[in-house]
Amino acid sequence: MIFTQECVIPVERERLWDLLMDVPTVGRCVPGVEAIEAVDEGAYKGRLGVRIGPIRLSLDGTMAVEEQDRATWRARMRADANDRRLGGGIRARMTLTLTPAEAGTRLHLETDLTVLGKIGEFGQPIIKKKADTLLEEFTRNLGSALST
Repeated sequence: MIFTQECVIPVERERLWDLLMDVPTVGRCVPGVEAIEAVDEGAYKGRLGVRIGPIRLSLDGTMAVEEQDRATWRARMRADANDRRLGGGIRARMTLTLTPAEAGTRLHLETDLTVLGKIGEFGQPIIKKKADTLLEEFTRNLGSALST
């Protein structure tokens, strides 16, 4: 599944970039992140708790920043996580791009998501709706983090 999402953050591009590239700090803005820690340069491990319908997932996994190009305002990341209780997982490849917007900076996210096992039974429309809800909350949390 490929998801394309956009939001505008009311802050200058440089400041948003710096926050987004600070993975432990930006991780606290992601709804449901319960833990995140650096493993080595550009690699992290953590846990994400998320509810999809009546099911609560607890995804343990890794995230790696594969590319950071401040000159083009583009970064690529990879995340892999599993829920041992349900026997499923996710594999995501994400590209984020920052462009100027009238009221701040436009954050463009493209995610190539593979859902494995029982989690895949939720279906694309439900997963897309949850992804959009998470992005809305993430956007609010980013705005709060940047206003302090």
